[in-house]
Amino acid sequence: MAMNMRSNASKPDSLPPCAGCKIQRKKCSEKCVLAPYFPQNNPEKFKLVHKVFGNGHVIKLLEELPTEQRADAVNSMVYEASQRSQDPVNGCVGIINELKNKIAELQSQLAFTQAELANINMQHANLFTLVTGYHGESDPNFYSVSPQESEDTDSQSIVLDDEDHSLQFWESIWR
Repeated sequence: MAMNMRSNASKPDSLPPCAGCKIQRKKCSEKCVLAPYFPQNNPEKFKLVHKVFGNGHVIKLLEELPTEQRADAVNSMVYEASQRSQDPVNGCVGIINELKNKIAELQSQLAFTQAELANINMQHANLFTLVTGYHGESDPNFYSVSPQESEDTDSQSIVLDDEDHSLQFWESIWR
């Protein structure tokens, strides 16, 4: 009789149990839904998911999903279970709320920066109007100042029709 048990144990037909079956101490079949996602060499992954979701729920969820979505579902469960173990009260929701708050903060900073930029652009336009006397007429050469106009002004010459017109414009204002 002892000889018969040894021959059964040495059969090559028996599969090594996956982490799920190993933890539950049951025989792993070829159709085990847990085997592809919870390998024998990583039992902690299944322990974490099993602790949060329970074996029955994990199997039921995986059986209901199409095969191509199961790996994503397992990764999602592992992540959610790890977050739940770190923060038992909020879990993933805590991280989601933190990210929502960060997004709201960044949107507020962006709105403030855009308002500052609009204010600076308005100040620039007002300064340009004061210095050049340009009030929005449709003059295609509104940056150009004729040599006569530059001689009539008390300040240094304002020549804006060169390639480096912006630098010369501001240098004349700063003097």
